[in-house]
Amino acid sequence: MKRRDFVAGLLIASAMRPAVAQQPGKMKRIAIVATATKVGEMTAGKNRLYRVLFEELNRLGFIEGQNLVVERYSAEGRRERHVELARQVVGTHPDLILLFSTSQAFAFKAATTEIPIVVTSGDPVANGLVPSLAHPGGNITGLATDAGFQLYAKWIELLKELVPKLSGVFFLASQPHWEGREIASVGVREGAKRAGISLVPILLGSTFNEATYESAFKAMEQDRADAILVSNG
Repeated sequence: MKRRDFVAGLLIASAMRPAVAQQPGKMKRIAIVATATKVGEMTAGKNRLYRVLFEELNRLGFIEGQNLVVERYSAEGRRERHVELARQVVGTHPDLILLFSTSQAFAFKAATTEIPIVVTSGDPVANGLVPSLAHPGGNITGLATDAGFQLYAKWIELLKELVPKLSGVFFLASQPHWEGREIASVGVREGAKRAGISLVPILLGSTFNEATYESAFKAMEQDRADAILVSNG
């Protein structure tokens, strides 16, 4: 198991604990909404992150099928489904909602101000999701996974060290991620500028599936670059 999956699982479960622990003795209901993972794969037996998540929840006394009901949803890689899913999930009135992306979080933030939301996101302050990490306010908490744009600028620096003659890099990302204020895109652009290399965005639109990835790789075959960087969104 990768260390980051282990740490992420523990941190997510810890962030969930206060909201789920309210009203002792009551059967709890949590809704887990994935961005692309299939519903059937959102289990401890098929996904390392979920394995650690559920193991930690079990350790805290929340066991699926006994005192915990877990309802699973997936946007199936389609960002345009986030608003629809937010309305659907909020309409079922779970005790807590677990999300895995900033764009999801904005949709759910607009749909409810009462149901606790736990989200893993890049930099929720820079993206405008919460006013600060110390005091996020409202009904949103969770795990910030982004160390700032300097981290992504470092990607370019490391590539330049590995490939001294590096002159061009493909950057594979979703179109909203590239065109928005996402920290990864800002950092990669800044790093490429400092290194004096060209950065070629290869955009996936807003739907992630096999066809869009095939199209992206065909586009890269037609152009020339020395390396590929893959965005986290």
